[in-house]
Formats: sequence, structure tokens, C-alpha cells
Amino acid sequence: MSKYFPEIKKNFGFGCMRLPEKDGDIDIEQTSAMVDYFLEHGFNYFDTAHGYHSGKSELALKTCLTSRHPRESYLITNKLTEDMFEKSPEGVRKFFAKQLEDCGVEYFDFYLLHSQNNKFFEDFKACKAYETVFDLKEEGKIRHVGVSFHDTPEVLDRILTEYPQLEFVQIQFNYLDYDDPAIQSRGCYEVCERHGKPVVVMEPVKGGQLARLPEDAAQPLKELGGDAGYASYAIRFAASFPLNYLVLSGMSNMDQMKDNLSFMTDFVPLSEAEMEAVAKVREILHGKNMIACTACRYCTDGCPMDIPIPDIFADMNAKSVHDDWNSNWYFTVHTLEHGKPSDCIECGQCEGVCPQHLPIIENLKKAAETFENAES
Repeated sequence: MSKYFPEIKKNFGFGCMRLPEKDGDIDIEQTSAMVDYFLEHGFNYFDTAHGYHSGKSELALKTCLTSRHPRESYLITNKLTEDMFEKSPEGVRKFFAKQLEDCGVEYFDFYLLHSQNNKFFEDFKACKAYETVFDLKEEGKIRHVGVSFHDTPEVLDRILTEYPQLEFVQIQFNYLDYDDPAIQSRGCYEVCERHGKPVVVMEPVKGGQLARLPEDAAQPLKELGGDAGYASYAIRFAASFPLNYLVLSGMSNMDQMKDNLSFMTDFVPLSEAEMEAVAKVREILHGKNMIACTACRYCTDGCPMDIPIPDIFADMNAKSVHDDWNSNWYFTVHTLEHGKPSDCIECGQCEGVCPQHLPIIENLKKAAETFENAES
């Protein structure tokens, strides 16, 4: 039970950005089974957003969770997302009402002003989005208000200074990004500490990267002995910090669900030896110069050339880690019916929404040189 929010039964949440899929749509049968398993094992926190699965995540939760289980058995979190509502108090309310309807609930337990950075913060302030969300809380339609954040510690400090009534902060936090200058997980955590704001962790496994380690990077964890999966060290690392009262995981199948609950049901923080091991893993991974994409797919929805950017970056990372990696996946799946990196028109919309602040255009040029030049 969280000391910050007693209604949260355990310090682990079901992130609904990467639900299981079947035939190009959300696999309702498997998602329902995962929801049931999660609740049966004493967990109750579900996190969604209107943009997840191109608008289908909320509807899936209505089908798999809220229409099948009593309201008091679960907590549901949703978000106000920059490009999805008319920039006015009335626009916020209209969007919020649609979210309630899509999720099949009368109120949200937690609600976040989503993906805040310096630009989005100014946009939200200009249309009084913060004030409107606080009003919705006063009206009983939201229990707790927080902010989801992707920028520098200085910007976060400004937000929490201007809106001290925010109750919690959701940040990206994992052992690879802990001291990364682009993400600054440690710096953002320390800002939350100064303001006394508890933290929800997103991307503890960095979009799955820390669950699929190359052989040399995995060696320090193997030397610890035992049969713990790589993902367990990443999730437990995030949960070992006292301010991190909840860690989210975007689980895509029942095997991932069962594995995560096996070590989070009775959570034990990382030992000193385990902390030293993940520090060694971090050092090895940083030396590989991998593209730090978490496959959130915010960049793909608005791409005018339909370039599957996260898939291409995954191919680039695989090639950089494994010398003998076969690039057939790139040619036969990822770009067969989609745009290629060379199709990029450098419009920049992808870089404007990337939570990782990646130089996507430059990386696409490198991908074109790596794969397309090799093809010719």
C-alpha cells in the first residue's frame, strides 16, 4: 500500500500503451485475462491515455476492465494530451467528458496534464488547462491531479513552483537514463524531492531495451546468479528509490505480466551488489551508442511519409549490437508497406513530439545510409 495514496494497493501499475495485439487490433481476450490476473494478485492501478493504440486503449479498458469489475476494485488514470483537445476551458471539458465515456467511468482516480515540456506548458497555461483540471477535481470528477513530464529539471521546477497544488509527477526513470543528459532522470527526481512530490515511474525498462540485453551487457547480471530476468532488475531499480511510489510497466502479453508480478508482489529493493551490477550494465550500453528510442510511437501518427521510425531505430540498434544481425526484417516487414528513411521530408513533426528529444531526422539519414545504400 502506498504511503502517499493509500488506495493504491501495491507499488506496481499496468501501463496500457502496449497492450497485446492480434490481427492488427488489441487482443481483447488476452487483455481481459491479463486484467483479471492483475486484480487477482492484489494490484489495482491502470494507466491509459487517449492516444494510446490510436485511440483504442481507453475503449479496451472499458471492455476488459470497467464493464467487468466493480468500480471500487480498480484505480484508473488518464491524461490531457496536447494535440487532442481544443485549446480552451470548454475544449478541456469536452475532451475530458469523451474520455470518461470511452473508459466507462464517472470519474478518474488520477489525471495528468500529459507530456509536459516547456512549449506544452505554455500552451496549457494559455488555455487555462491546469485551472480547468483543478476545477474538475473540485467537482469530484478527478481524485488526484498530477503532471507527466519530459523536459529538463529547470522546467519541472518551474511547473511545480507555479502549480504547487499538483499532487504527483510522472517521469521517465530507469538505470540507463539515470544520468543521461538528454533525459536527466536523476535531476528530475531531485526536483520532485525538493518540492515534496511523489513520483510515478514510466519506461522503467526503456521500451523493452533493458529486458533484451546484448550478451556482454547482460554478463554483470548473470554473475549475480539466480534465474531473475533482466527486466526484473530494471523495474526493481526504479522501485528502490523512496520517492518512486509506483512503477508502471507496459505489458504486452501474459508471460510479461506473470514475470513482473512474480517479483513485484512482494517487492524487495535492489541490494548493493545488484546496484553495482546494473551500473556496469549501464556503462556497457552507453558505450554502444544505441538510439535511445522507447517505441512510444508518438512520432508515427503524424508522419506524412508513414515512416515506421521506432521499428527502423530498433533495426539500427540490433545491427549495432549484433554484428551478424540479418537485416531481412527491415526489408521484408518494417519498410515493405511503409515509408523508408530516405522518404523523410524533414518536416520535423516527429522531433517536436519525441519525449526522448532524439535527433530523429539525422538518425533516419544514418539508417538510409546503413540499409538502403547496402541494398543498392
